[in-house]
Amino acid sequence: MNPLSPSPAAAARHAEPTEANIRELVYAFYERVRADAILGPVFEQTLGGRWDEHLPKMCLFWASLVLGAKQYRGNVQQAHQPLPGLEPRHFSHWLYLFLDTVESRYEPAAAVRFMEPALRIAQSLQLSRFGWDYTIPAEQRDLLDRIAPARRERGERDPQAHDAARGEPFPAKIIGRSSEP
Repeated sequence: MNPLSPSPAAAARHAEPTEANIRELVYAFYERVRADAILGPVFEQTLGGRWDEHLPKMCLFWASLVLGAKQYRGNVQQAHQPLPGLEPRHFSHWLYLFLDTVESRYEPAAAVRFMEPALRIAQSLQLSRFGWDYTIPAEQRDLLDRIAPARRERGERDPQAHDAARGEPFPAKIIGRSSEP
């Protein structure tokens, strides 16, 4: 193999997500998770013996987010709350593996369609799990800034950004949390 020529994986990157290549992505990603020294034990503790049930749900989840398929029925927050032993490092490592897997399989414009929701979901799960005062790790904020800079460059307000002026961590006002008179 010529080291200067693109690898087969790089040459096979998808320009657009489809249900079929989302399935390939999900199965490849969770294969990496299961083999990972940090994430494997956490996932195996929860999903051991149920992977055949979990992976099709993840395919529906990502197809719903990326393709607008609206087939996934579930509550992401609720599904992740009972997981014992989750620490901030698990979220950062999950993101690293996921984003790396996405980048290896999709062209940049298609990859962003997975990356931005993944980062936002990770941030939401962390705030929910570790509390409203939790600070999202800088490497995660930097990733989101790199992935979604166009919105800020055009002067648009990010509808999912923390509204520091109101003291709200989400775009919608939460009753009892506002500092407004």
